Amino acid sequence: MRTVFLIPLLLLGTFAFSQTKVTGTVQDENGTPIPGANVVIKGKAIGTTADFDGNFILETEETPPFQLEITSIGYSGATAEVTSNNQTLSITLQEAQTFLDEVVISASRTPERIFESPVTVERFGIQEIKNTASASFYGGLENLKGVDVNTNSLTFQSVNTRGFATFANTRFMQLVDGMDNSTPALNFPIGNLVGMIDTDVLSVELLPGASSALYGANAFNGILFMRSKSPFDYQGISVSVKQGVTSQEAAGTNPYTDVGIRAAHKFSDKFAVKWNFGYLDGTDWAATSEVDKFDPNRTRADLDYDGINVYGDEVSQNLKSVATTLEGLGILPAGANALVPSVDVSRTGYNESDLTNYTARSIKSDWGLYYRPIEGNNLELSYVGKVGTGNTIYQGTNRYNIANFFQEQHKLEIRNDNFFLRGYVVADKAGDSYDMVFTGININRAWKDDQTWFGEYAGTYVQATLGGATDAQAHAAARAQAESGRFLPGTPEFQNAFDRVIRNPDLSEGSQFRDASKYYHADANYNFGHLLDWAEIQVGGSFRQYSLNSFGTIYTDSDGPIDYNEFGIYSQIQKNINLAGEKSLKLTGSVRYDKSEFFDGFFSPRLSAGLTLNRDHNIRASVQTGFRNPTTQDLFIGLDAGRAILVGSAPDNLDRYTRTFNDVSGAGQLLGQPASITQTAANAYNNSYTLNSVERLGETGNPADLEIANPDIVKPEQVTSFEVGYRGKVNKLVIDFSTYYNQYKDFISQEVVVAPYYGTVGDGSLSVASIANGDFQAYGTYTNSDADISSYGASLGLTAKVFGNFDLGGSYTYTRVEFDREANPDFLLSFNTPEHKFKASFGNEALFKNFGFNVNYRFSDDFFWEATFGNGVVPEFHVVDAQINYSIPSIKSTFKVGGTNLLGDEYFTGFGTGFIGSMYYLSWTINN
Repeated sequence: MRTVFLIPLLLLGTFAFSQTKVTGTVQDENGTPIPGANVVIKGKAIGTTADFDGNFILETEETPPFQLEITSIGYSGATAEVTSNNQTLSITLQEAQTFLDEVVISASRTPERIFESPVTVERFGIQEIKNTASASFYGGLENLKGVDVNTNSLTFQSVNTRGFATFANTRFMQLVDGMDNSTPALNFPIGNLVGMIDTDVLSVELLPGASSALYGANAFNGILFMRSKSPFDYQGISVSVKQGVTSQEAAGTNPYTDVGIRAAHKFSDKFAVKWNFGYLDGTDWAATSEVDKFDPNRTRADLDYDGINVYGDEVSQNLKSVATTLEGLGILPAGANALVPSVDVSRTGYNESDLTNYTARSIKSDWGLYYRPIEGNNLELSYVGKVGTGNTIYQGTNRYNIANFFQEQHKLEIRNDNFFLRGYVVADKAGDSYDMVFTGININRAWKDDQTWFGEYAGTYVQATLGGATDAQAHAAARAQAESGRFLPGTPEFQNAFDRVIRNPDLSEGSQFRDASKYYHADANYNFGHLLDWAEIQVGGSFRQYSLNSFGTIYTDSDGPIDYNEFGIYSQIQKNINLAGEKSLKLTGSVRYDKSEFFDGFFSPRLSAGLTLNRDHNIRASVQTGFRNPTTQDLFIGLDAGRAILVGSAPDNLDRYTRTFNDVSGAGQLLGQPASITQTAANAYNNSYTLNSVERLGETGNPADLEIANPDIVKPEQVTSFEVGYRGKVNKLVIDFSTYYNQYKDFISQEVVVAPYYGTVGDGSLSVASIANGDFQAYGTYTNSDADISSYGASLGLTAKVFGNFDLGGSYTYTRVEFDREANPDFLLSFNTPEHKFKASFGNEALFKNFGFNVNYRFSDDFFWEATFGNGVVPEFHVVDAQINYSIPSIKSTFKVGGTNLLGDEYFTGFGTGFIGSMYYLSWTINN
């Protein structure tokens, strides 16, 4: 690991001289620096870019005299004459344009003005990063129109658009310089934990909605497209140091540190290198809710209590069933079960705060070697390596402490303006990660196994009742006896048990999960636009090979890695038609074919039209069909999550997962069944009842209430999306509006079912007896809904210059889903999106010379959160963030003082997570 971090430093230690050096400053008519301005030698693919303070250094083998062309979004271009070596220039650009002229790449895989993009695109660039009040560029994305950021942890934020999102956001793709940064084990990005640092971000583009036509299966709900700075354009050393505190009622006030270093050098017009390093350390948002997960009216005094952030109390049994078993074994006297009520009793759990230290940490580094073999041509060969490790909290079916997680990526790429060919590998290791729910469960079991605990409880209850105690007194005495000798947090006994449990991957005794999964990916694209005059045509494709290796702790891979692959090919044609006057029509057609080895191939077409009325008004419309292959978890998971066993439904996974259950109650043996029963995942899909009907049977005792589940094995899901939008400018007001309608088919989600230990579902006798006796297992299955599911919404964004040069912006987003919940009570839809969102910003980049400020406001309506960990209402929240910044060009520095959630009203974005408090920070950024 240490060697990997030193390699780029050794590379940067080499020094080379160029023939000509030009320095200068780019500023606007008010003397304000213009960061990111492009400085290019006229007629050559050689240039550089101005830093945050508008300064640039251009080193080239070109011999004067020659001309420089200086451009920047929002300004008229300029030229400058270079007549000698070591010349210093001062360039002033005139403000002339709007953000509508910003260039985006992600919408069509080719550069185009955002004004003419065929679909909705949100962009976040260098200037927005400088102005964001959030502690990082990634956190600043939540201020974009139509974007939801669900905060799982201080270091794990999940970006999503247009609904259907949990923290495991498998419907949303995240690319860094074209490389997918989703984790192989989990099959989704874990925020920016091992991603980019602020000082290396060139731009961020976000496409909401289906993008499968160009980007494949995982871009089903949108794509986040991040690009880093090229060392040919951005040289020197940049350092960002951010120091502050986080403040939360549960966790208190704690220090926060974020350091980023970027070093880049162009040795010549042909060879350049760069290296980045990031370190973040803080204390996570503590999750301390003791509200019962299933009934908010329950408290810890209730018999069958299951606190949201209390673990170990998931284990419960029916007291009468326990007493019946003990009576049958002769441990309790005859007739004892008649004294015991038929109530469920749960074990006493441990608070989450007893099971983690809430360390939030991220350490990451990346490096790149870039070679342009042909002078004056931008053909480029590159190698990029990335490594990262860190601590965070992930909430899926349970809550997980992701400790010392490690991920690495390595990419080789060759590209120019017309094509790219890249291949990369992504690998991860789980480190010391563990399941906090099973940690609580198995610390309890390490002290006293379930059979002993419930036996003592039932026996003491009977004795107390026979002694004349009331029901409440008998339960109090029973729990006191069962709890005798319990390992208490802070004691050596507790700590020893904790250490043993989190290092044991056997979930019957431990909670560790292990992983060393990886995937190999290759993709290519060629744009024939330079060869054809009448249209622009692109073709491309991708291939991915998965290798899952969780050692049986997540997937059914205890006997070795699971390998499978998928591929896709696509083509796009784009035609500009000039109409009368300034009018023009851009037509785009795309189609992609994808094939997984487990499923039939699928075509994803997209048609769009963009009508430009003049320079200031554009109307767009599109229709596209997207699809999503089942994820690695949908296919191969085999995980006992406590209340249910999660089993994927790949064809060969149904027999890969097996589990043996003991007939503790003895009821099955009385019916002629064996004392132990072995089930496979096939029982969940071929011999099961719906959970809802089993719960009704418990209430009514009527076998007719049971409904057969037997869910189908999972297959790809599809969406047909219609979108209409408008972008335009009226005087100083810029308008961006879009509305969409999505219709889903074969929607993938989980359905909890109940499989009896014996009997065949629907037989009306044996399987019913199995359910009635409590001899069954709950499974979380992965299947498709045949229900009609649709979603629709609209977004409106307005920005304007007011009071001279102040920036005022606002956006409103409406999102809604249509789904018959009554007809599908056991289906987890997980829409998890507020119906109404409003965001606003107000600021000035140059309130006076070198001084700027920005204030952001966000409102989110309340909504119902639905996920495997638990369901509940997320209340509405109002958040205000703000920052002020001051630049000192003489030392190439920008200072920023900022704060998030300045109102101090703690909130959360997902059921079960910690409340988000406030953050205050001071940062110093040096761009040398």
